[in-house]
Amino acid sequence: MIEELIRLLGKDAVLFKKEDLLAYECDAYTLEKALPRAVVFPRNTEETAAVVRLLNRRKIPFIPRGAGTGLSGGATPRGGEVIISLARMNRLLSVDLPNRRAVIQPGYINLHLTQAVADQGYYYAPDPSSQQACTIGGNVGENAGGAHCLKYGVTTNHVLGLKVVLPDGEVTELGGLPDTPGYDLVGLFVGSEGTMGIVTEITVRLMKQPEGVRTVLALFDRVEDASEAVSDIIAAGILPAALEMMDALAIEAVEKGTFPVGYPEGVEAVLLVDVDGVEAGLEEQIRRIVEVCRKHRVREVRPAASEEERARWWANRKTAFGAVGTLSPDYLVQDGVIPRSRLPEVLARIAEIGKEKGVRIANVFHAGDGNLHPLILFDSRVPGETERAVQAGSAILKVCVDAGGSITGEHGVGLEKREEMKYLWTEEELEVQHAVREVFNPEDLCNPGKMLPRPARCAEVKRHSKDSASQQK
Repeated sequence: MIEELIRLLGKDAVLFKKEDLLAYECDAYTLEKALPRAVVFPRNTEETAAVVRLLNRRKIPFIPRGAGTGLSGGATPRGGEVIISLARMNRLLSVDLPNRRAVIQPGYINLHLTQAVADQGYYYAPDPSSQQACTIGGNVGENAGGAHCLKYGVTTNHVLGLKVVLPDGEVTELGGLPDTPGYDLVGLFVGSEGTMGIVTEITVRLMKQPEGVRTVLALFDRVEDASEAVSDIIAAGILPAALEMMDALAIEAVEKGTFPVGYPEGVEAVLLVDVDGVEAGLEEQIRRIVEVCRKHRVREVRPAASEEERARWWANRKTAFGAVGTLSPDYLVQDGVIPRSRLPEVLARIAEIGKEKGVRIANVFHAGDGNLHPLILFDSRVPGETERAVQAGSAILKVCVDAGGSITGEHGVGLEKREEMKYLWTEEELEVQHAVREVFNPEDLCNPGKMLPRPARCAEVKRHSKDSASQQK
């Protein structure tokens, strides 16, 4: 197989030695690891399709992979798969500014797209915190969000069309035009975590840069006050571009990180609020946000005095995940969603879960749309701590579902949260999702074992089929 892959792609595009494969044993979810059989680096759709046809003929499973920044094990092997890395498919293929569209390969870095069109007054809206490293192909797989998805939506709201290599090697194109008639297959593929095929070209929507942007920083002595201010800002009819929150433990981390702000001692919560749009209305929005914060006993609230200060505040927030490494040798990032009106009670319950499991939990999250990112701190060298951290994460997701939310807002399910899918869906509903996936991936060769737990009824049917076959023999 290795020889065939080398003939297809060239020797420099195939890794198969153990020391080379170690870097691909997991993504940014590091609690589960396994070695792939090989890693290949196609450069275009045709090479990707040729690799997939070869692997399909040999019935060898394969996994599409972007930058490896995923946080749920979506690109992690279970052992023996071939990883199809899209890192060399990293070109901006075309830009059509009159129609506000761009076509890119999946390995193109998220932030690079905005940088490519910024001097002409445009940008790409989805902005995950890892946007300096993550690829848009990976964003498509996980339906990534970001700080500004409150106003502008997540990845699926900005993808117009896809070119896809299906698990049998067939190449097909989906969407491409606004309001294409028929079923929304683009929407089906975005967020499918690489279980239906491999995206090789993406047509995305570009947006005109807003005329003006303002940022407000608010410091609170109680998390409850900050949480209530979040709900009241939205209730006041203000739709910020972003509304972010960090609690005391997260503040401690970012102040030890690369971009400290100098938050005063004793602050329990920070709100960071962006508003954008026509210049003429921004000062009024800022005034109303400040007014809401003062009603909730804010310690300090002020707009950024300069673009430099605004950029420093955002750099501080966007490096929060990495900064948590200053507090703990290991941490697990969770990704639940709740109605924002339930923030105070859910955050209180998360704190209780941390005490019950004996782990510290820092909270960094997109407060405006209720997308929580509890960071569970632990030390894998201490016996039992990893298990308690995992248990705490699962318990937090159950709290989110019980509050009317979901087990993921942007990180996906992957390996990490397959069993927690049962918090949301019945066995019958999971069977329907399996049936949809099997239309595209009938032999489960493309990213097998990810996202969907095997429903008990499906397993029973499989056992019954095997028993019947044995009896017939």
